[in-house]
Amino acid sequence: MKSLLRQLEQAMQKILKIAHREYVETVRTKTFLIGILITPAIIGMIVFVNSRIRRSITGPRPPKKVIVADFSGELTTEIKDLFEEHNKSNNERQILLQELQSDENSLELTKKKVRNGQLDAYFVLEKDSIEGSGKIHTYTRSTKIVDFDFLSSVENLLNRAVVNRRCELKDVSQELLNELRRRVPRERVDIGSASQEKRIKDSEQFAKTMIPFFFMFMMFMGIFGMGQHMLTSVIEEKSSRVIEVLLSAVSPFELMAGKILGLAGISLTVLALWAIAACGTAYYGAANWWGDMKIDVPVAIFPYFAIYFVLGFLLFSSILAGIGSICNTIKEAQSLMMPINLLFILPMVAWFYLVQHPEGTPARALSFFPPLTPMVMVLRLASSQDMPFLEILASIILLAVTVPLVMWLAAKVFRTGILMYGKRPGLREVLQWLKQS
Repeated sequence: MKSLLRQLEQAMQKILKIAHREYVETVRTKTFLIGILITPAIIGMIVFVNSRIRRSITGPRPPKKVIVADFSGELTTEIKDLFEEHNKSNNERQILLQELQSDENSLELTKKKVRNGQLDAYFVLEKDSIEGSGKIHTYTRSTKIVDFDFLSSVENLLNRAVVNRRCELKDVSQELLNELRRRVPRERVDIGSASQEKRIKDSEQFAKTMIPFFFMFMMFMGIFGMGQHMLTSVIEEKSSRVIEVLLSAVSPFELMAGKILGLAGISLTVLALWAIAACGTAYYGAANWWGDMKIDVPVAIFPYFAIYFVLGFLLFSSILAGIGSICNTIKEAQSLMMPINLLFILPMVAWFYLVQHPEGTPARALSFFPPLTPMVMVLRLASSQDMPFLEILASIILLAVTVPLVMWLAAKVFRTGILMYGKRPGLREVLQWLKQS
């Protein structure tokens, strides 16, 4: 018994030494440091650019020059009044009506002005646009995304002019029409208890929808993104024959377990730094860009996130260790990784449906498919506060049972494949290794 404990202690010491080596060597590299810094920087840049874009939609814009042709001949006064009204209420987003035409002979001449850049747009109302099925024709030099808002504004003004004229012809007052069109204001309230009622803004509702995706994305980046280091590390050490030196001091299982443990520590470090950066970005963004919008993050999800992440990373890293051991180059590994990549992308593609139906059959089925369990369960936990605890516990137990089984199988493949060079073994050969072991 003592000898067995001694052997376990020695094996654990070797595993920890390998883990320490893997951690230190990876952390020291410039690419790792750049990766740590660049990801939060990109997230912050996305938030900043998004806020700037949102401001530019309603912010200052150079005046736009347009000509309107009213071939019906009945909307001249109405169109002028609506343009003046628009410009009075939008001092920084002026739309200058250069001319109001009614002669069809000037059509080609005005188009030429648009082509030469003298006008930003030319709008033509067909003769039967009031009482018939006439259209609004919009002519621009090139339709840019930035111009969509401006073009829509002019088309809305022309539509209002047509509707106002129709009201006059039908003896319907504009006041009555506005009253009939008046929308009922809405207010969304979350009710926790009689003393905990919270009014929800549309921006907060959007943020609430994106929080589950954020947690799932972090899980994906931590497991899938950082797990790729296992694949590249094994292949690089195998191709450079460093692996043979390491195996002279430790067993294949100790080497694989040490690498997995070291990379797990690296992933936790990266996630912690990303989480700090995300909290800082969210706090700064809420204070400077989003006004008084409050982002409520369920605190209870963090311990579950840590559990699912550790188990998921151990599972995925074991799979990659097995794949890396039978490959001689990164190119060979990429062909084997293709189906795994597609599998991990599935929750990313279906995330919106899963958020809307966290208790649905597809969400529950994916929750009990071990490779996807961490991502799907974190997504469901962030989107629903009423998940049954037994279901959460069952998914964790299933994942905890699957991890040692996969590690055991990966170790068998790793032990044989890590010292094989030349042609990559096929599936039949790998299965034979498992049987012989």
